Amino acid sequence: MSWRRLLAVIRKEIWQLKRDRLTFAMILGIPAMQILMFGYAINTDVRHINTAVVDQANTQLSRSFIADIRASQVTQVRYQVAQASELEDLMRSGKISLGIFVPADFERRIQDDSRPGVQLLVDGSDPIILGVAQQLTAMRLKQDTQAGLPVTGPLFELRNYYNPEHRSAVNVVPGLIGVILTMTMMMFTAVAIVRERERGNLELLINTPISTFELMVGKVLPYIVIGLVQVTLVLVLGMWLFDVPLRGSLWHVYVVSLMLVAANLTLGLLFSTLARSQFQAVQMAFFVMLPSILLSGFMFPFDGMPKLAQWIAEVLPLTHFVRLIRGVMLRGASLSELYVELVALSLITLVTLILATWRFSKRLD
Repeated sequence: MSWRRLLAVIRKEIWQLKRDRLTFAMILGIPAMQILMFGYAINTDVRHINTAVVDQANTQLSRSFIADIRASQVTQVRYQVAQASELEDLMRSGKISLGIFVPADFERRIQDDSRPGVQLLVDGSDPIILGVAQQLTAMRLKQDTQAGLPVTGPLFELRNYYNPEHRSAVNVVPGLIGVILTMTMMMFTAVAIVRERERGNLELLINTPISTFELMVGKVLPYIVIGLVQVTLVLVLGMWLFDVPLRGSLWHVYVVSLMLVAANLTLGLLFSTLARSQFQAVQMAFFVMLPSILLSGFMFPFDGMPKLAQWIAEVLPLTHFVRLIRGVMLRGASLSELYVELVALSLITLVTLILATWRFSKRLD
């Protein structure tokens, strides 16, 4: 083996790597992004969970108890309502994850061994929230006992909404639809324009009467059909094999899935117009897919992330889809109750489509 020839090949590879700035940036950027997300953004120690309270007792003791709840770092009381039904409405629409119901006979209950004093309603569609609620139950009972309150029986009764059997498949399968669509749709379209250019077909398309918008839509539509087939496959397998419930409208499931497909396809097309090769396009797609999966709330609790990570997550389509699909499938919410997430997902799709079309037109010029 000739060391001179070997070193020549090594120098050539290093020179090519230096010329490919995107690949060089990915080599440094992906490890940095992973360590930042796993070490800083991803946090299973959840704080400030959106909470609503009903205080039907309205006594000094119950008000003191609510004040202790407000002072807790675990909860963030955003609503104080009058009826338990309002707690259920807020939870179904995704505005809260915890509901605390203090009955009118609160003071009698906490002195009765047979009846819990307070009902703690938990959104069981997020297993980590359920675990935090169980910790909160023990913590509040211990604190109140130490404070000298007349507690002789259990302080809390935990009610697990939407997943009373604690089955992990119920939480995983709806979000898995979004993960599959994000990985496949973005990857397919990320190489669409680049592939045509590498094969020499792009010049032929340019010389035809087809407009830029027609070309973009034509690239997207076949993958929309593929995406809907994937949604159907995951739904059938999830409901048949794992008995995942569908408490909302099947039509609404397809609507929100179609919106995620459109968002990922337009994002993939944008990468395709920016990349100079299929490899670069795949790198760009991977650079977005990883934070999408980790920051969307699918794997780790959104409320446990720092504000900067939450802001980044809000511009990722998968974040809004996870909230939508869990709301429809597990909580039985209607699209009108989830309109904020619908608007956000629509805006992301519109902005990326405009950028992709503009970038493609500029490239043609």
